[in-house]
Amino acid sequence: MRIIGGEYGSRRLITPRGAHTRPTLDRTRESLFNVLQGRVDGAAVLDLFSGSGALGLEALSRGARTAVFCDDSREAAQAIRANLTALGAQHRARLLHMDWSRAVDLLAGEGERFNLIFLDPPYQMRYEPVLNNISAAGLLAPDGWLMLERDSGMQVTMPDGLEVFRTKDYRATSIDFVRYRQEVADENSGISGQL
Repeated sequence: MRIIGGEYGSRRLITPRGAHTRPTLDRTRESLFNVLQGRVDGAAVLDLFSGSGALGLEALSRGARTAVFCDDSREAAQAIRANLTALGAQHRARLLHMDWSRAVDLLAGEGERFNLIFLDPPYQMRYEPVLNNISAAGLLAPDGWLMLERDSGMQVTMPDGLEVFRTKDYRATSIDFVRYRQEVADENSGISGQL
């Protein structure tokens, strides 16, 4: 696995051993970041269920301001730490070696908001609790995008306030592009009723 483009382009990444992680394929990542063009530069990024950290590292390579990586696997945390060190990107990154729900609570308590959130959870888990917690915590910036990578055969119910506005299919994998519905984005921006 390697970084596709940007400052760290073509650099190889360490991936965690074992079946706990499922890396996003290079061609899928390349297609995803083609869609995200113009949204990455200067962005605050959350890479939840990070695995090797490939999505967040790709964002940093393409100009993201900061990235928070979260994974509860010891092997994944070690791989992310090693990749950050090898790329010299530690000063723009934060690693949370903990369960996703603890990370969401911690980041919400710190008042963090992210322009881009990558969710690549294990395919066998239910995604709705993760989406509900992120939405309720207000972690997504008002104009932010959340990208959910999932098994193509799995249906996901979005919480109130979030909507899927685009889906890209890659054989057995799909990526849903999610944002706030407009009225919710306006409320979260503090501009509701001022237009």
